[in-house]
This record gives sequence, C-alpha cells and structure tokens, in this order.
Amino acid sequence: MAKPLLRIQRYFCRKPIRFFSLILLYLTAGSLVFLHSGFVGDSGPGGRVGRDSVVASEGGGRASSDTRGLGLMSRVFKETRKSGRRFGPRWMRKSGQGGHDTVGRVGDYTSTWNRALKGRNAKDMDDGRAKYIGCYIDDTQKRALRGVSFFDYKKMTVFRCQDNCAERGYMYAGLEFGAECFCGHKIQAPNASESECNMECKGERSNMCGGANRLSIYRLELSQESARRYGNAIFKGCFHRPDNVTAALPFSAVIQNMSVDKCVDMCTEKEKSLAALAGEQCYCGFPTPLFSLHELEDEDMCLHRCPGEEFESCGNDKFFVVYQTQVQDNRCMDRHFLPARTKQLVALASFPGAGNTWARHLIELATGFYTGSYYFDGSLYNKGFKGERDHWRSGRTICIKTHESGRKEIDAFDSSIVMIRNPYKALMAEFNRKYGGHVGFASQAHWRGKGKEPKTLGHI
Repeated sequence: MAKPLLRIQRYFCRKPIRFFSLILLYLTAGSLVFLHSGFVGDSGPGGRVGRDSVVASEGGGRASSDTRGLGLMSRVFKETRKSGRRFGPRWMRKSGQGGHDTVGRVGDYTSTWNRALKGRNAKDMDDGRAKYIGCYIDDTQKRALRGVSFFDYKKMTVFRCQDNCAERGYMYAGLEFGAECFCGHKIQAPNASESECNMECKGERSNMCGGANRLSIYRLELSQESARRYGNAIFKGCFHRPDNVTAALPFSAVIQNMSVDKCVDMCTEKEKSLAALAGEQCYCGFPTPLFSLHELEDEDMCLHRCPGEEFESCGNDKFFVVYQTQVQDNRCMDRHFLPARTKQLVALASFPGAGNTWARHLIELATGFYTGSYYFDGSLYNKGFKGERDHWRSGRTICIKTHESGRKEIDAFDSSIVMIRNPYKALMAEFNRKYGGHVGFASQAHWRGKGKEPKTLGHI
C-alpha cells in the first residue's frame, strides 16, 4: 500500500500543476453536489404543494387547507422578498408580512378596513388638528386636490402630510399610494368606497394613506398663521381701493373664472410682489405710498365669491383682497453713486472686526447709494461694493469706511459715524477675516499657529 502512495507522491512532485488542477476539480465537484442537494430540498413534493397553493389562491381564489402547503407558501414569499426581484411598484409591496395574510386578503378587504378604522380612531377623531373626511377617487389627469404635492416612499406619515399642507395654508390634505401627499383648497372628485383606501403609510403602519388612485382626505384646522397663507402666497388682508389705482398697481387684467391661484400666478409671472383681486379684475404691483397696506379694512367688506372657486373671496370694485407673492421686492437692491459730488466727507470709523462691512451693506440698501473705503479691497468690489474702486476723496459715495486712528487721518474727514463692538468679538472676527475672508472662518491650524497650544487673545 505504501508503494502506490509513494509513486503518486513522486508523480505529483514532478507535475505540481496537475496536482493543483486535481484539487480544484475536487472542490468544484463538492460545491456542485452541495448546491444540488439544496435545490432538491426546495423542489421536492412539499415544495410543489406550496407553489401550487400560491397559484391556486391567486388564479381561482381557492386556498388550500393543507397546513404544510401554507407554511411552505409563507417560506416562498419570504425568499421572494430576500431576492432583488420586484413584482410590482415599490409602494405596493409590504415588508414583514407572511403568506397567511396574503391568502386571506385576496378579493377580501374587510380586515384591511377594520385596521384602517383602528388606525384612524386614535389619530384623527380625537386629534382636533384635522378631521378625516373620507376616501375619494383621484385621477392623474384631473387631481382631486390641485395644490402642491410631495412624495416620500420611505417615511410618509399622516401627520407629516397634514403639517406640510397646513403650513402652506391649504384646507385639505390627502394621502395616496401610502407615500404621496396632495394639498388643496377644494375637493374636486367624487367619493369612493372606504375599503379602497387600504394602503398603510410607509412611515407608520398603524394608519392608512389612501390606495391605488384613491385619496384619504383630511380637513385641516389651520392655525391663525397658517390661515394667512394660500399655497405659496401670503394673505395680507382686505384694503380699500386706492384713489389712483393705475399708478398704485400699474399692471391689471380681466381673468375669466377668477380665482386666487390665477391672480397670484399672473402677478408672479409679471415679477410683482402684490396680487390684488377685485372681482374679475386682477391688479399687480409693489407696495408704495399710494398703496402702503397700512390701513386694513374689515374682511367682511371683501366677501365676494370668486367666479372660479366657490370657497374663495375675490373682493369687489371698492375693496381689494391682497396677497403677497413669492417675488422678492428688489427695488431697494439698485445702488448708484451720488448724483452730485459732495464736499462733505463722512467717515464710517471702527476697529477692525466691528462690523463695518455689514453696516456698509445695510446703508447701501437703505439709501440706494454706494459707500466708499479708505482702502481698496478687490474681494469686496467683486461682491458688489463698487465704491471700493473710487478714491476715497472722490465725493461720489455716501460715507467712507476707515480703521485709521491717527490724528492726520481723523482730521481728513468732516464728520463720522463711529461703530463700537465688544472688543473680544471684534478681535475674534478680525482673526477669522484675516485667515478666512469676510464671510469665512480661520481653521484650527491657524488658531494653533506654529506651537502645539491653541492661540489665546494675547497671541492675536
């Protein structure tokens, strides 16, 4: 026996490549046998019964009474979820649910409806913040709620949808497909059976969030602040028609089937910050002394139903309903040099880091005129401080930034605005500006310097 083994050993010593090839073939064969045994265990008679039970329950609605078959069917569903395959939209799939529940729910929504009622009782009926209205049909071509919408296929909850719609001033919030939220001021669709709103919310399994093309709709109890909003517009109030409406609100148009949305959208497109509704007339403009929005009228004076929306007020010829659009009023952003050179030089004096540049920004916005500087800072010039490039004695700027403290420099100005800040904060701000720029911060390496210990105010 020893001689044959010795011969084999000598053979493989002379041919090592054949030795390793034989080992590789052996391992491959063992792996195939192991995999085959695994497949045989799943595809035996019991496995076939399980799969047949699934097909029967889906196709003909017949559920097998074989308990072993049901157990294997549950196993099949679990293995399907572990794989990367998807047999429908993501929001239609349920995690952590066995095969028993799947069979019981085929063609039967009674258990789902009971769970929906249990989920709503605690959240909606006793909430006081929102009231459940019902299940409604939703059409992708013609939405039941036509305001803003957003989706979250992982964390959608009833509260989150209600909160987002209430924050924008909408009267209704609706949830669909377990993950989609729609807002609106009016429900424009018929009711559906409550059993059709049978999808659990992705972020909370205890509540229902609509169904396939079905909305679970809630009526919101808006806070006073939220009630002042209408979608992306802010309700400013009811105001008397200005004496010179053409000068106060220069752009206007007659809109058929007038609604708040139509007037606000038109004024937004015209880049005006105010939308004023007067019956079928829509006016757009900016707040001016002719229409300052300082004298509010009783809102009952503006109660006049919009032709296009039953639940909205569109004002009338004498009293306007006014909304503020999303358009920013940029009239104060325009800045110029002084129209005539001045001989009076005004210094804006401060210690470095006291907020001189920020004060310049505010002065320019408030007056519409550029400020100058005793120095030239190219980074500030590139950021819009055009007075940086002018010589500080040019007389074209409303005031001049300076950090100088010498007698000669002080006497060069006729008057001054002195800025004083907490010395500690001023030192910190100046150190950050030196190493991080006007809107940046010094890094930890700058604070530590060359030594190992952090710098203190004594080292700055």
